[in-house]
Amino acid sequence: MLNAPRTPARRWTPTAILLVAVTAGLGACAPTIGVPVADDAANPKCAEVVLAVPDELAGLPKIKTDSQATAAWGEPGAAVTLRCGVTPPEPTTVGCMGVPSNAGSVDWIVTDDGKDTWTFVTYGRDPAVEVQLPPAVSTTRTSSFVSDLNRAVSKVEQTSYCM
Repeated sequence: MLNAPRTPARRWTPTAILLVAVTAGLGACAPTIGVPVADDAANPKCAEVVLAVPDELAGLPKIKTDSQATAAWGEPGAAVTLRCGVTPPEPTTVGCMGVPSNAGSVDWIVTDDGKDTWTFVTYGRDPAVEVQLPPAVSTTRTSSFVSDLNRAVSKVEQTSYCM
């Protein structure tokens, strides 16, 4: 009878077991927030936008979302959200402003719902990008950090400008 060579048995040390358990547990605890998907979220340009967003925005860490072509920063119930693929806005002179940054200027239409939720929608880009600031953010920070999204939003070519 031939004896096959035996490999030494791998032993799981208590430290290794604890490390695996903690790593799995942390992944399960990472918050994910619901962000409604936009109609044109499958547009390939949206993938470019979302891949280019910063990991931190106004001191808020990026968190997971549950929809395609979305991003969020903060925490559930108090997060800045981004959706790519929203319907481009019609021409307007109301609330349209150019926001400069090192990445170039982006035109945004800015609206307030009257309850301290601010919405920014890119103007002159198709697909359009929408950014919402809930009251928990808009009352504690200025909205100037929207310029930090210009590099990502500029992945969609601008074809018209604010007047």
